[in-house]
Amino acid sequence: MERHESLDPNNVRFFSGRSNPELAAKICAHLSVPLEETYFSRFSNDNLFVQLSASVRGRIVYIAQSLTPPVSDHLMELLMMLDIAKGAAAREIHAIIPYFSYARSDKKDAPRISITARLIADLLKAAGATHVMTMTLHSPQVHGFFSVPTDPITARSLLGDYFRRRDLDPEKYVVVSPDMGRAESAARFAEQLNLPVATASKTRISYTEVQIGGLIKRQVKGFTRALVFDDEIATGGSVSQLSQRLVKSGIKQISLVCTHGLFLGKALERVTAVPEITEIVTTDTVYRPPENRHPMMKVLSVAPAFGDAIRYNYLHQSIGSLFAFGES
Repeated sequence: MERHESLDPNNVRFFSGRSNPELAAKICAHLSVPLEETYFSRFSNDNLFVQLSASVRGRIVYIAQSLTPPVSDHLMELLMMLDIAKGAAAREIHAIIPYFSYARSDKKDAPRISITARLIADLLKAAGATHVMTMTLHSPQVHGFFSVPTDPITARSLLGDYFRRRDLDPEKYVVVSPDMGRAESAARFAEQLNLPVATASKTRISYTEVQIGGLIKRQVKGFTRALVFDDEIATGGSVSQLSQRLVKSGIKQISLVCTHGLFLGKALERVTAVPEITEIVTTDTVYRPPENRHPMMKVLSVAPAFGDAIRYNYLHQSIGSLFAFGES
């Protein structure tokens, strides 16, 4: 596709919730369209008030919102914005959700619980979304929960390009997946860099505690550098435990690589307590103010990936090259 093809700013409207307006602004800059203002306030009874500043009648509307803490507030903002666009006769309504946190709730693994990922997918459609775009779902099966067209795109190429410039030695470096669930994605990432891949076995004991199996020692024997590749880092429990196991197995230097860098609570303290972890590479699907970033943290922007996917979709072109479960 030729780069001069673009969205008609008179035909589209782009809005953002309050979870990550910085990323929304970058996407708009990539697309050369304005980010319209959205007004938020609360009534005395704590009810939320939302108003879109520009007319959406007959137009293609994009609403960007990550489901980051406070998740329930941000979800409610998104649902209300979708409903506003539907009620104001928008022609198409695209929910752009860089981080879909409820993708972790993908199965019924205990009595009397909700498969919340499916519930949220249903709510998005009911609120008015005609299309959903997200990035790196925790579980591929969550894609099937949506009854409107849904595109889960990937940051794998973005992360791969960052490391490819270093020309990493496959005799020294190995890509490590924390568990079998991320093994396929880690293998594709390793293939981009022409590096070998290893997969740990993980047993989750609690939300913050995991147990890493011993087979990883055999897989990383002879390597001195590791890229630990995961979809997200929340509490840091898994990657810190895995990193300690890698160090005992002979790894001297570790880079943590993830799409969604939440780093909640004492997560950064946990990972930086392992001196062999010298770098954290993540993206801006989850907003972290520059002043709250650790010196070893590198944040890459996914705005070009979302911008290109939105443009391809608008021009009725394939986004297969950006698809999370594709070959790239």
